[in-house]
Amino acid sequence: MTKAGKVATLTRGQAARLGRALGGRPARPRPGGQAARMPFVLLVVALLGGGLISLLLLNSALNEGSFQLSKLRKETTALTDEEQALQRDVDAYSAPDALQRRAHELGLVPGGSPVFIGPDGKTAGSPAVAEAPPTPTPTAPAAPPAAAPTASGAAAQPAPSAAPSAAGASPQPSQTPGR
Repeated sequence: MTKAGKVATLTRGQAARLGRALGGRPARPRPGGQAARMPFVLLVVALLGGGLISLLLLNSALNEGSFQLSKLRKETTALTDEEQALQRDVDAYSAPDALQRRAHELGLVPGGSPVFIGPDGKTAGSPAVAEAPPTPTPTAPAAPPAAAPTASGAAAQPAPSAAPSAAGASPQPSQTPGR
């Protein structure tokens, strides 16, 4: 017989010994093949579960940030409105007529001609005490025009006057200037 014919006629035991000698695996299946897949399946399920939980946490964090951003925008709008109201008050108080009225309430009087002191200590101009301007005297109200009959035949009533009374009282300045 030839060598090829001998190999073909090897018994099962001889083939197994030859395979072990050459480093091959045995041809029979392992009884624990299903058990080797279980850790892989658990790992995949754990990774998917962890991914879903992390997505849920990330989504919750983004929603919380969105609510906080909305709250801060409303607060910014309210503060901007308050700033504009305060700026209007400042503008009203810094208007020249409001400043003059408030200075008069505090008893301040307009200054006279200015006096300047030079770097050498000499004064330019003549210093003088500022004096209050004379208070305006109220004039007597003019006689109302003759009442002309209206279409209904009644005399027209004069509108109430905003001028000060004849007792000499001066008009009171507004407590809230510029409003």
